[in-house]
Amino acid sequence: MPDMSASASLAMTHLVTLAELDEDKVTPGVLGFIVFAVMALAVWGLMKSMNRHMGRVEFKEAAEPDASGGPEAKPQRG
Repeated sequence: MPDMSASASLAMTHLVTLAELDEDKVTPGVLGFIVFAVMALAVWGLMKSMNRHMGRVEFKEAAEPDASGGPEAKPQRG
């Protein structure tokens, strides 16, 4: 069975060359893409939720105190 060990040796030689990292060509890979996609979906969900909550907020200004000197303008002393 020398052919089987020779082919296994040849296969291992090819796998070793594929496993070596070239420092100039390192990429984030599949894990980096998955992390980026999850973060993008989270930001999209948060923006959608924020828009929904901001739509429910009513911006009403409080009535300004009367500047003519009425009872609301000056505190009463007891």
